[in-house]
Amino acid sequence: MIYLDYNATTPCDPRVLEAMLPFFREHFGNPSSLHRFGQEARQMVEKARSVIARSIGAKEEEIVFTSGGTESNNLAIRGIAQALRKKGNHLVTSSIEHHAVLNVFRALEKEGFAVTYLPVNREGLVHPEDLRKALRPETTLVSIMHANNETGVIEPIEELSRIVHEHGAVFHTDAVQTVGKIPIQVDALDVDLLSASAHKFYGPKGVGFLYIRKGTRLVPQILGGHHERGRRAGTENVPGIVGMAKALEIAQDEMHEEARRVGTLRDRLEEELQARIPDIVIVSREAPRLYNTSLVLVEYVEGESLLLNLDFEGICVSSGSACTSSSLEPSHVLLACGYPHALAHGSIRFSLGKWTTEEEISRVVTVFPGIVEKLRAISPFGKAR
Repeated sequence: MIYLDYNATTPCDPRVLEAMLPFFREHFGNPSSLHRFGQEARQMVEKARSVIARSIGAKEEEIVFTSGGTESNNLAIRGIAQALRKKGNHLVTSSIEHHAVLNVFRALEKEGFAVTYLPVNREGLVHPEDLRKALRPETTLVSIMHANNETGVIEPIEELSRIVHEHGAVFHTDAVQTVGKIPIQVDALDVDLLSASAHKFYGPKGVGFLYIRKGTRLVPQILGGHHERGRRAGTENVPGIVGMAKALEIAQDEMHEEARRVGTLRDRLEEELQARIPDIVIVSREAPRLYNTSLVLVEYVEGESLLLNLDFEGICVSSGSACTSSSLEPSHVLLACGYPHALAHGSIRFSLGKWTTEEEISRVVTVFPGIVEKLRAISPFGKAR
């Protein structure tokens, strides 16, 4: 099997699993317990917090452990909106956010908040002037993703956050697709909150973190004990936290070499597909993108059919975002970029990773053109060409 869906999730690095195993067996204590077992666990949680904080240029007390990107986004967006409601009830986000962000804003609209959804250009980029025009005196929070999970496009977060802070509002970024892939320093980005999830950078599923800049007020969303300095109740997932820190440590060490190697493979994939298949579009090819991501639109064919035929050949990809791949609706990201429904339906996302090889790319560029030709031959749209 060839796995090219690393943006959906990554396999756990064996070194990460090795680091986690003792915390399922020997060091299984509750970090809130005062006895030796508990304090051993607490020490490892705090050591992991230190590793993660250093990796993004944050302070240890600014890192809150969560169950993953979705919870981090909920805590950031709902937590700030509720904390600052007396100051204002207007919020801003973009039209291409992950559903873990969009659905939080839609829920807040039902609670009486006003939300502006910023447009993007054909490349999927938010224009800073559109953000500036959207801000109101009552705007309290802006949330723009760092990089899009479908297209890989990297947004101009530094410029966007500067505009937001000049206005006096709070800025959050969903960095689930960028943490562990590209260098991130929270002061350089000038963000107040940043979400991340371990399973996107070869760590375990079910654990993530939220960076909260010191002095930023937010309302906790999970109530219970006084864990995580009262910001997120619940016994910490010690094995997961240890694994996440180890995965991020490895990612920091290997990031530049992986970017070079995987980027070369991604470029070869795109060049060969364009040379071998007529009437395809590589989305946002001219925009700043993550080095591992390629979203391909195939005219006259549905993405679901392409995905299933590739899977039959032992090649695993996705049609747009993994979280919406069971939906028959076209990608909201592609529609926001201005692509017509018919073309947006023919999307296939290739996302490469640590274990992608030259041989696997050779297999894909050999098999995929034949699949496209076969499906176009039986498609009423293909016959009309």
